[in-house]
Amino acid sequence: MNRDQHGEVLPRSIGLVGAVAVLVGTTIGSGIFRVPATVAARVGEPGAFMMTWVIGGVLALFGALTLAELAAMYPRSGGVFAFLEEGLGRMPAFLFGWSQLSLTRAAALGGISTIFAEYLGRFITLTPQQVHYVAAALIFFVGVLNYIGIKRAAAVISIATLAKYFALVALVFLAFATGGGHATNFSPLWTGAVGLSAVASALVPIMWAYDGWADITYMSGEVKDPGRTLPRALILGTLMIILIYISINAAYLYMVPIQEMAGQPLIAATAAGRIPLLGHIAAPAIAVVVLISTFSSVIGSMMSSPRIFFAMADRGLFFKGIARVSPRFQSPSAAIFLATTLGVVYVLVNDFQQLADRFVLGIWPFYILAVVGMIRLRKTQPDTPRPYRALGYPVVPVIFLLASTAMVVNALLTDPVNTGLTFGIILLGIPIYYAWGRKGVKA
Repeated sequence: MNRDQHGEVLPRSIGLVGAVAVLVGTTIGSGIFRVPATVAARVGEPGAFMMTWVIGGVLALFGALTLAELAAMYPRSGGVFAFLEEGLGRMPAFLFGWSQLSLTRAAALGGISTIFAEYLGRFITLTPQQVHYVAAALIFFVGVLNYIGIKRAAAVISIATLAKYFALVALVFLAFATGGGHATNFSPLWTGAVGLSAVASALVPIMWAYDGWADITYMSGEVKDPGRTLPRALILGTLMIILIYISINAAYLYMVPIQEMAGQPLIAATAAGRIPLLGHIAAPAIAVVVLISTFSSVIGSMMSSPRIFFAMADRGLFFKGIARVSPRFQSPSAAIFLATTLGVVYVLVNDFQQLADRFVLGIWPFYILAVVGMIRLRKTQPDTPRPYRALGYPVVPVIFLLASTAMVVNALLTDPVNTGLTFGIILLGIPIYYAWGRKGVKA
């Protein structure tokens, strides 16, 4: 296989617009339509509700500002996997790949596709079991779409991302411009009753909604002019997400009091139903937006996740056959097949909340480690070319580390069984790594 200057074999065909579309399209999936109700239940007052969404956005932005330096330095398939390998060594990189294989990527595909199927149920009567079947069928279809070429998948996600972003902008505008809401829903803004633990607990589902800001890095090996494109895409895409998320949550709160919001899991439909201009078409209109949103998010997740498995195999940390590239479509065909299979299995046996919590707590420890590796590389490889240097270093990375670590530790303290199980599965990768090494299996 012919490799480029960064050691990559997949063709570089994604430009800035496509990269931003993948980031935004993957991130805006199911979370923003479902998570606000969970957050409202956990914090219970308007000021804390909005503050947690701002904190989540700042965390995502600080992570993007930091990982952008690594993405520009090492524009290779696998993204965070490659960053960990360069910054901390092969075992942390393997553990990341193991967690993606055993927990997070399949959970992401399953969680988003489940919301797609639930909203499809507004138009077609589906039993709970049929919801799982529809979600599995969506994952299979998107797997086939990605197999036949990344250009086709990127074109579809670009169109869908544009449609859903402007649909959310329109919802915000209508909420504030046409009446039906009340400014009194924002008061009392603060009561002092919400503690740090509640805020940290609320951040877990919020980071499910924000997650996707790093997904374009998994496709770094297919991005054109990566030293310039990747940092721009990470920063621009993340800022777009923060802007629309804070705006839409303010619109939700304007339309629905926070005590009521806590009992409205389909909050977007509830809020839209109170906009006089939409009237009886509100519910089906929101359902269509959610269908488009989750569809494009599943495409984006399927575009990114197989690249991690492909990178593992290409670096000798997974079965060699998973690094197979389709000679006809120039796609990582075996890795796509693996991701599709895992997603289908997960969605058939788990519900949404299990999938969402498992995803967040399975991936954020590795974001933390990647930033640690970035700081270490600043000291051990000060002369390595850096097309982009992290804005606000070292303050921005340190704040990201402290806040992210506090969120993960709080989850362990408040929900030790489920969080401990997730961490236990990740740590199971350590003996597997050493067993793999003793086998002497190479790519």
